[in-house]
Amino acid sequence: MNGREDHKQNDLFFLCSLIEYVARQTKNERKTIVNALGRKGLEHYYDLAEVYHCENIDKVTHEIVNKYHIPPGTYDNVAAATDNIPTHWDIGKVMQRLILEAAKQSGEDILSSLIKVYNSWIVPKIDNYNSSMYYENTSYQYASYKAGKAL
Repeated sequence: MNGREDHKQNDLFFLCSLIEYVARQTKNERKTIVNALGRKGLEHYYDLAEVYHCENIDKVTHEIVNKYHIPPGTYDNVAAATDNIPTHWDIGKVMQRLILEAAKQSGEDILSSLIKVYNSWIVPKIDNYNSSMYYENTSYQYASYKAGKAL
């Protein structure tokens, strides 16, 4: 893998972590944030991830909430967790790996795969920290994602 590909993987990791952080702060499902940003917004934060990762994440979150009119929600998977709550960075890494696998297998670009994965059935399963889906290996998560159910 060349350096540019590694760099874009890091940018995807940041974008997924940012989506997770915004969702937690606003108590929204992750797909709500992805769909509010739309492809254009996702491209913006993906392309400028190297700049945004140097910013305070609360400042960036405030910018996103205001610019994309993200309302407060009632989805609080963190409060529902009984123990061992993964950080937004942990979930960003899980989502990055799953999206990279989905893009590789489908031949689609990263952002198309990101939109499809975040709008699929598997994200609420990954969000349930009382289950094992979020810490399963990527190949199992991808096989389950493709099958439309946990295997």
